[in-house]
Amino acid sequence: MPTVFTHVAVPVCAAIALGARRVPVPALLAGMLASIAPDFDGLAFKLGIAYGGMAGHRGFTHTLVFALLLGLVGWWLAPRWGMRRAAGWAWIALCTVSHPLLDMLTNGGIGIAFFWPFSDVRYFSPWRPIEVSPIALKKFFSPRGAQVLFNEMATVWAPLLAAAVLALVARRSVERRHGAVAA
Repeated sequence: MPTVFTHVAVPVCAAIALGARRVPVPALLAGMLASIAPDFDGLAFKLGIAYGGMAGHRGFTHTLVFALLLGLVGWWLAPRWGMRRAAGWAWIALCTVSHPLLDMLTNGGIGIAFFWPFSDVRYFSPWRPIEVSPIALKKFFSPRGAQVLFNEMATVWAPLLAAAVLALVARRSVERRHGAVAA
């Protein structure tokens, strides 16, 4: 799995690309939480639940169904964010679904049961450039942890930030052109 820092890259970069008017700070923070929420299943290890089970790590919380259901939180909170309900639902669902999609790109662990309950098949991407993160805190703050963070900066953060900045520049250019025409 990527680190918690990298799971939040998707909502952060999406908010940059979309702009503050479309993604207010409370929605951004909720999206960041939604992007890491699937890993709350790590508690299953403490409860003795099998890693490969649907209640275990990379099980139910890493599915499309879970992301769609968690999106209902966005539907409920959207009016408080000044967003349409459908936009709030989509924002939280997409931030959540980014988690298993990134996990599919890692080079370790077991695959993602993305389409459960319709299929028990666990998936990995054919291209797996993200180094799996150490789970233990002691191992995370080690040379191996630093190597993982550097890998994530190169394979996830840099491309997403580049895409976000390009989208932001393109959006502002279009807005300026339309603003100049309207003036």
